[in-house]
Amino acid sequence: MRTIYPIFRYPDPHAAIDWLRSAFGFEAHAVHEAPDGSVAHAELVLDTGMIMLGGRAAEAPRPADDGWSVYVAVPDVDAHCARARAAGAEIIREPYDTDYGSRDYSARDLAGNVWAFGTYRP
Repeated sequence: MRTIYPIFRYPDPHAAIDWLRSAFGFEAHAVHEAPDGSVAHAELVLDTGMIMLGGRAAEAPRPADDGWSVYVAVPDVDAHCARARAAGAEIIREPYDTDYGSRDYSARDLAGNVWAFGTYRP
């Protein structure tokens, strides 16, 4: 059972859902719309992981590069990176091999959130 659910805010949650599906391979688990058609709350899944997302004001500042990101385990880092790049993700660290046997890369999504992907599964 999951116990941690990272939450992301996007100026256009509908576009973010489409982009996260295209770029990173997420699937929509639930999308709850407000009466005006905006996304009130959404849940996306990738393998056994889940994130939640909703809206934020377009003028809100882009997330800072403060050393944090969300790590997502994927089976093929190079293919995943190529998919993300093709969908317009900003690759901020190209695929590389770690000292502990993982292959990783990092990307920034359309709202500036930093994501790390790799083969490491603790």
